[in-house]
Amino acid sequence: MAPPFSNYHHLITASKIKRPHLIKALAAVILCSVFYLIGFYQNARGSIPLPSPVLAQTQKSAVACVIPVAANITLDFEPHHRPADPPPSAAAVPELPPCDPSYSEYTPCEDARRSLAFERARLIYRERHCPASGEERLRCRVPAPHGYRVPFRWPESRELAWYANVPHKELTVEKGRQNWVHYEGDRFRFPGGGTMFPRGADAYIDEIGKLINLKDGSIRTAIDTGCGVASFGAYLLSRNVLTVSFAPRDSHEAQVQFALERGVPALIGIIASIRLPYPSRAFDIAHCSRCLIPWGEYDGQYLLEVDRLLRPGGYWILSGPPINWEGHYRGWNRTMQDLKAEQDRVEGVARSICWKKLVQKNDIAIWQKPTNHVHCRATRRVFRQPGFCTSQNPDQAWYTKLETCITPLPEVSDIKETAGGSLPKWPERLAAIPPRIRNGSLEGITAEKFNENTELWQKRVGYYKRVDQQLAQTGRYRNLLDMNAYLGGFAAALVRDPVWVMNVVPVESRVDTLGVIYERGLIGTYQNW
Repeated sequence: MAPPFSNYHHLITASKIKRPHLIKALAAVILCSVFYLIGFYQNARGSIPLPSPVLAQTQKSAVACVIPVAANITLDFEPHHRPADPPPSAAAVPELPPCDPSYSEYTPCEDARRSLAFERARLIYRERHCPASGEERLRCRVPAPHGYRVPFRWPESRELAWYANVPHKELTVEKGRQNWVHYEGDRFRFPGGGTMFPRGADAYIDEIGKLINLKDGSIRTAIDTGCGVASFGAYLLSRNVLTVSFAPRDSHEAQVQFALERGVPALIGIIASIRLPYPSRAFDIAHCSRCLIPWGEYDGQYLLEVDRLLRPGGYWILSGPPINWEGHYRGWNRTMQDLKAEQDRVEGVARSICWKKLVQKNDIAIWQKPTNHVHCRATRRVFRQPGFCTSQNPDQAWYTKLETCITPLPEVSDIKETAGGSLPKWPERLAAIPPRIRNGSLEGITAEKFNENTELWQKRVGYYKRVDQQLAQTGRYRNLLDMNAYLGGFAAALVRDPVWVMNVVPVESRVDTLGVIYERGLIGTYQNW
């Protein structure tokens, strides 16, 4: 065995031999570190040019580093595995400037100038008339009125609206004595009055409530024809009755605007020559308070349209001319004979379509539609006209001409049965399987799919409220529009919030589900987007 010191001597000799290589390696590491720090500094502060002598020395000394030969060096530390940016043309969003301020109330299908080209008979010129395709297509954003302010929150908005949001004073002059609306400084105040209820809509509804039951949940949906500023619908909301109010765009061009600004469901509309855009058997109540609709004219077509819209057992409420004409004919500037003849025509049409007059008390008269047509079909031997419709789908209501015939109710097996199926009372009817689904009349939609859709929208709305904190704020929003409502799940999920939803079913939909939405106790309309 060799002595221990011989190994020690061998290590010293080996270290002497390897020392030059160690120095070179160490120099390379130092230089790499220096250039890394320089690169880091350049990346943060910009490119720093290096003098060429330093660059030459670097090339000789840096054994482990490979530096590109260049007059100026910029180290690139950016990742090179990112997807390519889209071309500027694809990423650009077209800029739509605001329209001229004169367009702040732009409603293309209800344009007063365009309507003058249509016939005045039966007020057809006030129906919906849209511009031809490509004739009028705005490439700008419709602006809010000058000085627009965030509306009052519900329920304060029922009584108040900012003048700047609906800048029209005409009604305050024409209807001032009837307590429709008052102008007070920078706002409007709505006392809740109407032509036939100057003491207020609340007192008027209380009178109706003494004649039919408005409290037990059997009445949920209503339609108010010729609504004015929609005070009737506004005060029915406190009784859990959801009302669709409509009025034409006429000399009082802001009526519906007032209603929407108050937070009350409303649409521009008129009964003239086409069906209203709602399905059959949609409403529990139809109401007219001096709405000036000639119910007894044109072979009773307007009452026949109301009959189509009413649910089996639904009510039609009429106040104003000709009801109680004996006490009002002088104030209405009409003769007793004229008013009596008008009431006789209305009564005659109501009897011919099998309605029963329940009561007439003071200025209010109420008729009820039958729960089925068993008896009504038998009476056709006496009332040969109008007959029952045979040609049109009862729910088809988009630019569909009115007919002089009774919309038939679904067949029943017993005279006591409710045609189409009975409905639970509100609020149970919201989640109950709607009769149209229960009876299998909607292709592909089952009770299971209905329940799944209801649960899905409960989850979705919960998620929306977490994402959009304003939606979660009570009262932040009031008027909502569901542009493709399907079964009304979105509206149903919001029913406990102080909002209302206009559920739209596009006319192009493969399955018409708007009837289901009404059977749930919600409201909506057809639309062609």
